[in-house]
Amino acid sequence: MSAFQLNARLEGDSLFITDLALCTVRLIKDANYPWLLLVPRQNDLIELIDLSPADRHLLMDEIAAASKALQTVTNCEKLNVGALGNQVSQLHVHVIARFQTDVAWPGPIWGAAPAKPHEDKAAEHLIAKLRQAFSTA
Repeated sequence: MSAFQLNARLEGDSLFITDLALCTVRLIKDANYPWLLLVPRQNDLIELIDLSPADRHLLMDEIAAASKALQTVTNCEKLNVGALGNQVSQLHVHVIARFQTDVAWPGPIWGAAPAKPHEDKAAEHLIAKLRQAFSTA
């Protein structure tokens, strides 16, 4: 079995937070929204149905854990969860904290505003809080 390879675009667009049993969890580099990315650490996955039944269940548990961690840390009003894959085919799931005050509310985030870089200290602080939330889940 070959080592897991994260798609270069997903890697470049995000920062590492933690690894769960199945997924690596990353923070998208867009300060407009607190936005997590979960990527199952298995090669050659494109669709949810490419996972084994047990891993599909585990992915749902990890999406729930990521959702809870993000909600706890951000006190968001809504969570958006989606697996689109039109730009990057490697299976990945977006978990996005939404607020009525965000730049895209109430519409989808894609294309609503240019990505806004995180300030280094703000990203570090958010990642630390998310790591703590995952460790207590």
